[in-house]
Amino acid sequence: MHILIVEDEARIARRIIRMTKEFFLNTVVKLTHKESLSEGIDFLENNPLDLVLLDLNLNGEDGFGLLKQTVSGSFHTIIISAHRDKALQAFEYGVLDFVAKPFNQERLNLAFNRVLRKEDIADRTINVLAVKKRGEIKLISIDDIRYIQGAGVYSELVLLNDTKMLHDKSLEKLEQLLPKTFFRTHKSYLVKVSEIQKILVSSGSKYDLILKNNEVLPIGRTRYKELKSVLAI
Repeated sequence: MHILIVEDEARIARRIIRMTKEFFLNTVVKLTHKESLSEGIDFLENNPLDLVLLDLNLNGEDGFGLLKQTVSGSFHTIIISAHRDKALQAFEYGVLDFVAKPFNQERLNLAFNRVLRKEDIADRTINVLAVKKRGEIKLISIDDIRYIQGAGVYSELVLLNDTKMLHDKSLEKLEQLLPKTFFRTHKSYLVKVSEIQKILVSSGSKYDLILKNNEVLPIGRTRYKELKSVLAI
């Protein structure tokens, strides 16, 4: 695990570092602490990361300036902040968890377990996905997404207007963040349920789904029964 902590209060930073090391033990390969917004942005742009722990108030600077860049990255982001009123906005940008200050080891462990997929996110309120395009961050409403296709360590967003955009997060990471309105129909596809027209069953136990635009996508055999249940058919 390569972890970046962006926190301006040295006492709290030391506490986060200690708790992080206690949870991940020998799996932490590199743990870096930065105190300012500019230092955090510079580090994440030049280093591979698995996780960012981010405060939203950095010496008076708004941590959302860094958040827009972190949620477009391949790693997960956990907010650790006293500004509880910012939680909903943070989740709308696609953070994995929001840990309110003051916090204890148990609450931080819950957030870390979500990174390891041992805990589900009960209320996924993400409204947008942040995509890097031509050096800028573009916010894509999830309402505009038809489906998402895995592309190795990346994912390809297919929009309702047939535009395709590459996202730095893997399909597995996006599945953790997206609401239940998206369903993992196949190892390579996350589909918006409302865009599914019907299921097509062929000989040899082959399953496909027909989207409302008549596009055909495969259904994994292990996903077929659950998808039928979701569609109530």
